Amino acid sequence: MNYKDIILSIKQKKIEPIYFLCGEESYFIDEITKTILKFTLTKEEKSFNQIVLYAKDTNTEEIISEAKQFPFGSKKKVVIIKEAQHLKKIENLINYFEKPQLSTVLVFEHKNKSIDKRKKISKTIINRSIFFESKKLYENQISNWIINYLEEKNYKIDIQAATIISENIGNDLSKITNELSKLMLAINLDDTITSTHIENYIGISKDYNVFELQKSLGEKNITKSNKITNHLSLDSKNNHIILVISS
Repeated sequence: MNYKDIILSIKQKKIEPIYFLCGEESYFIDEITKTILKFTLTKEEKSFNQIVLYAKDTNTEEIISEAKQFPFGSKKKVVIIKEAQHLKKIENLINYFEKPQLSTVLVFEHKNKSIDKRKKISKTIINRSIFFESKKLYENQISNWIINYLEEKNYKIDIQAATIISENIGNDLSKITNELSKLMLAINLDDTITSTHIENYIGISKDYNVFELQKSLGEKNITKSNKITNHLSLDSKNNHIILVISS
């Protein structure tokens, strides 16, 4: 299942017993976990039925024990395994994957890498859970992702503003959404977010950015191009972009 399908099924209360979330993009993993909690347990139910275990501090026996316990005052119990990439002897969970406790929602957050799909346990995980591999977006996908993200929340942003954000923050979706949250608090729904808003509320200059550098180069405005290049060079993460554009 892809990210949108998983989110939709959870919102429709089609909650499965096991979710195994892995991959390099932590944003999608975090959002799925948040959505599971939001649509599975009320605020009151979380006190007794939301269990968080860190893989470095637990073992498969404790995970199975927690997962097999019935919920208290709720139809469901949610057990979240953080940093599951550090879990030892994960193969000991094969039997649980084969026959999970239906009143428990067991969520594995296996961040920063995928699993070795050649292993027997990996095949069991893929076949016996909602398996999701969260991949980093390419940098050329970020601007459209920002536009779509804001559209889903009934906000509008012009392509130049979205490009400025993507080129200055990169493809870290968690950082991007944090900055977009600042904008949404400050901007009216009727307004279209522009580069001026980006400068005022995020602090990214609307005049000294890669978008303006490309424009000045196209206009053969050497003085302006040099000013922008000097400004961007103060931030080391922009150096490779400057080299590509200038070549």
